[in-house]
Amino acid sequence: MELQSLGQATVLRTAAVDVAVYRERARRRRLARMAILLSPLVAWLWLRMISGGTITWGPPHISAELMPYLPALVLIVLLGSAILLPALGMGKSPHVLYRPSEIETSLDDVKGAGIVVDEVVKSLNLFLAHKTFRDQMGGTPRRALLFEGPPGTGKTYMARAMAREAGVPFLFVSSSAFQSMYYGQTNRKIRSYFKALREAARQEGGAIGFIEEIDAIGAARSGMGGGTQREGISGVVNELLIQLQSFDEPTRLAKTQGKLIDMVNRWLPAHKQLRKAKAVPANILVIGATNRADDLDPALLRPGRFDRAIYFGLPSRSGRREIIDYYLGKKAHDAELDEPAKRDALAAMTLGYSPVMLEHLLDEALVWALRRGGDCLSWADLQQARMTEELGLKQPVEYTEAELRTIATHEAGHATIAHLVGKARKLEVLSVIKRGDALGLLAHTDLEERFTSSQSEIEALIRISMGGLAAETVFFGEITTGPSGDLQAATLAAAQMVGSLGMAGSLVSLDAAGGPPGANIVAKVLSSEETKAKLEAILESAKDDAVRLLTENRHIVEALRDALLERDELIGDEILEVIHAAEAEVLDLRSAVTTELA
Repeated sequence: MELQSLGQATVLRTAAVDVAVYRERARRRRLARMAILLSPLVAWLWLRMISGGTITWGPPHISAELMPYLPALVLIVLLGSAILLPALGMGKSPHVLYRPSEIETSLDDVKGAGIVVDEVVKSLNLFLAHKTFRDQMGGTPRRALLFEGPPGTGKTYMARAMAREAGVPFLFVSSSAFQSMYYGQTNRKIRSYFKALREAARQEGGAIGFIEEIDAIGAARSGMGGGTQREGISGVVNELLIQLQSFDEPTRLAKTQGKLIDMVNRWLPAHKQLRKAKAVPANILVIGATNRADDLDPALLRPGRFDRAIYFGLPSRSGRREIIDYYLGKKAHDAELDEPAKRDALAAMTLGYSPVMLEHLLDEALVWALRRGGDCLSWADLQQARMTEELGLKQPVEYTEAELRTIATHEAGHATIAHLVGKARKLEVLSVIKRGDALGLLAHTDLEERFTSSQSEIEALIRISMGGLAAETVFFGEITTGPSGDLQAATLAAAQMVGSLGMAGSLVSLDAAGGPPGANIVAKVLSSEETKAKLEAILESAKDDAVRLLTENRHIVEALRDALLERDELIGDEILEVIHAAEAEVLDLRSAVTTELA
């Protein structure tokens, strides 16, 4: 095999790859052993046949004297089995073995992972060509990978695809399956698991072991930093560390041969002693998955163990579009959803979604399609599913007429301020329908996927939060309990400006006082009269601006309020249609007045 092929971005699939060569040799050895073992029986049967003898088959004969004791013997065997078998199985490895033919997932099914797939393929090629990498380049094959990242980002999915592409056994196990109430059994199960890995690897040329939520058995020991100490965890971690170094442990046959050689060498002089055969390491790749990598014991992450960590992050906008294309191709949908603009819009509005969440969203949309009597999902079904997932189910409430008008005015105030100052934001949902704890809501997102925010953008968000309070002030002269949640959001954003982001005249970061960045930032700001005054000033300024803007644009608030009172909910472009109609009406009125005065 050419060395240059090890670094390519596609999986090695040639028959000359080390794993394939070893697998073929192992298959031939098994056939040869089987032929040797069966040859005496075949020869005996052949001799019986040519000599005219008869061959009889059947159960063993039981004499009449033993028949009365047979039920008692059967009962003893059953009771003994019920007692002994569970005890014998306590230390059995709890893994589930999947053959490559049983795994349907391939790397072609992994979407939206970007650079992660490239890194995985290169690691997989080193696994497949481990002998070439070791013998020709002098490298040490990688033994373990750590997949870390938020839940639902495809860590298990990727590991299964790797086993399918490599064509080797996949031994899946959950860390919780190792744990036992009996002392020492957890360690015994771990030893059994790695023993099964070594046996599978030596039979098939390689094996991939996958340990789900490895932090459950690999949490940091006392004095090692990070994590929370658990009962007995030190011994479990020690066992795991030892087993990660056991890939070159010799087989039973090699151990027996070694003992025989040792016995012979006792009688031989030093210069004539026999040499033991060198142990061949089992070609194993262990993959650990966790979303709490900081809790792992540092010894697990040192070189030679889980020395390569691959982070599975949430997909980008282009990644989400790729995932949406993949899953929509498997689900019945309207032709409207084949338009690139619609799919781009769905990718844009699902910021923060993992691949699993995107698949679940489409499944929920199919449920909504069934509820309306359809046989395929539509854009409206997707919107209903997304609102249900993010905001909760609709909860019909019998508001009084005055209360409904107040809520509609409150939400219209938010939407008006968002339209006026949130130039980089998209209005998605405006509603007076109760969802969760919210009596009404305005959902708005960035027009483009952003990873940073400017001071003006944060100030705009604070003004939007103040929009409901300002609308109640302008239209009713007093406020209700409705803005309480808005004030919390505004206070947090303003506190970050004062205490963390250096956007309020002081460059001192209160996060430097200790603790995780951003933790208890409001309490830190309120603990000082100086920073509290700055916080109050930002909030008062945002409120005054919101009141001024709504006073100048009462017509937009009234139009949105009336539309909500009539329809209960406005989605997407429906919000802008109401706003533009109100603006156009005012312009027409002003034009008519100007013409009349002229």
